[in-house]
Amino acid sequence: MTKRLDLFPLSTKIQNDRLFVANCDLTQLAERFGTPLYLYDRLTLDSAAKEYRSALDKFYPAASSVTYAGKAFLCKAIVRWALTHDFALDCTGAGEIAIAAVAGAKKENILVHGVNKSDEDLQSAFQFASVVVVDNLDELRRIRELIAENIPDLWLRFLPGVSVSTHHAYTQTGHHESKFGMTDDEILAAATFCRENNLPLKGIHFHQGSNFRDAKPLLPAIDSALDLAQKINFREEWHFCPGGGWGAAYHEDEAPHPRIEDYVRGIAAAVVAGCARRNLPLPRLRLEPGRSLVARSGVALYRVGAVKRRGEKVWALIDGGMADNPRFALYGAKYSCLTVSSPNQERDERVSFAGPYCESGDILIEDLPMPNIQRGDLIAVPVSGAYQLSMASNYNGARRPAAIWLDDGNAVEILRRESASDLLDRD
Repeated sequence: MTKRLDLFPLSTKIQNDRLFVANCDLTQLAERFGTPLYLYDRLTLDSAAKEYRSALDKFYPAASSVTYAGKAFLCKAIVRWALTHDFALDCTGAGEIAIAAVAGAKKENILVHGVNKSDEDLQSAFQFASVVVVDNLDELRRIRELIAENIPDLWLRFLPGVSVSTHHAYTQTGHHESKFGMTDDEILAAATFCRENNLPLKGIHFHQGSNFRDAKPLLPAIDSALDLAQKINFREEWHFCPGGGWGAAYHEDEAPHPRIEDYVRGIAAAVVAGCARRNLPLPRLRLEPGRSLVARSGVALYRVGAVKRRGEKVWALIDGGMADNPRFALYGAKYSCLTVSSPNQERDERVSFAGPYCESGDILIEDLPMPNIQRGDLIAVPVSGAYQLSMASNYNGARRPAAIWLDDGNAVEILRRESASDLLDRD
């Protein structure tokens, strides 16, 4: 029970035999806002943000900053929260740029990614962003053709050829076969192109994968990237970003959550030592966490609509699934949960939780020890803050859930629940 409860937001407690987050009764939240429902705990978000800032201040002797990876989950409330911590926003494409800009992010707060940016994406980046991370040589040539003045700073995305250890190939991005970034030779060709065309080349970026726990594979990639920085001959202020991807524990078998300090310490030491060996000035170190900032802050609430007991197999059918959380269907992500009422009950059967959609892969949790589940029960799924709502769909006409901001007894809707009218507005 303790290990499972430790997956939940920091403010979680059991009171009157029911789950509470941020002093809010989850049963009452489900009755007020309906289910499926996503909850975000401000205390947990703030704690993770402070851990990153504290670790950077402790271990890296030069300028450093955090860029929140919007792909994990982005809405206006999250943008405003990120700005309170002086974070920049990593946006992919014109849609995410628009959310950040409308929510109050200034040009200096917005950094733009994308493996195949459209002309609209680039024009939006030129208008609203201070940094564009260039993925390929074709993109670099288009930037020269499209922009007339006020071009943002350019960073080059490097493909280091080294992966981190994740639970599925789809969450690895740094290996040689990846679609992302440029090889050593392409990076040097891009740097020459920037120099010949007076383009403001200011940094190097790479990303090796998502939801990893061991930072050691970052070290050879950092060395390779610093070799390129030496060849490019960065001398004035320059920026170095080894991406993000630091993990979170989703299941009690994976607990505890990996320590942010361990991740930052390893990166900082490698950059400092690597620059000293190459006589490179220390760069402004930029980290791009998404999941490790927001995953633990999120809880998804579902209601059980039916239970099927077939010998040893127990199916609890809930009112959400792959339309609001496709991670199991995409790459077999593993989750845990607790019942909202009587969460301390004895777990005497193994239950699989599946959604209402017309796919056999519409499964959320498989064979989890649980108490006797009945129709109408509420279940709370922890570590639901990242890569769930941001990847949600309208499959089978699903209407995406509401999201609620929880802050010490206050519950504020930050995303309203979609309606059938929303679907018809586009038809």
